[in-house]
Amino acid sequence: MLYWALTFLVVAIIAAVFGFGGIASASAGIAQILFVIFLVLFVVAMIARAVRGRTP
Repeated sequence: MLYWALTFLVVAIIAAVFGFGGIASASAGIAQILFVIFLVLFVVAMIARAVRGRTP
C-alpha cells in the first residue's frame, strides 16, 4: 500500500514538473488516500498486536 502511495506521489511530481496540472492533482489525491489507508491499517495492526500481547 505504501509502495503505491509513493508511486502515485512520484507520478504527481513528474506530471507537475511537465505542467500537467490535472494529472498531477489526481495523482496527488490518490497518493493521499492510499497513505491514509496505510496509516489506518498500520494503527489497527499495532493495536491488534498489543491486544494479543505479542512482542517482536
